[in-house]
Amino acid sequence: MKTKTKFICVTPTTVHAKDRFVNIMEKFHSCRVKETTESKYYLESLNKQYYFWVNKEGDQNWRLE
Repeated sequence: MKTKTKFICVTPTTVHAKDRFVNIMEKFHSCRVKETTESKYYLESLNKQYYFWVNKEGDQNWRLE
């Protein structure tokens, strides 16, 4: 059985994250959820050029939408 791919929109909140967002992620807000834990998501950018962990709540670099 195939499972539905989950997507999350992110917005950068720090200079470091904004740099990655513009220069690597091509300004795509949506990311695929590759893995999840109790407190974090492991995300893949739509262009498959950037992979990162983000806290489900209170992340210092990204806001989840």
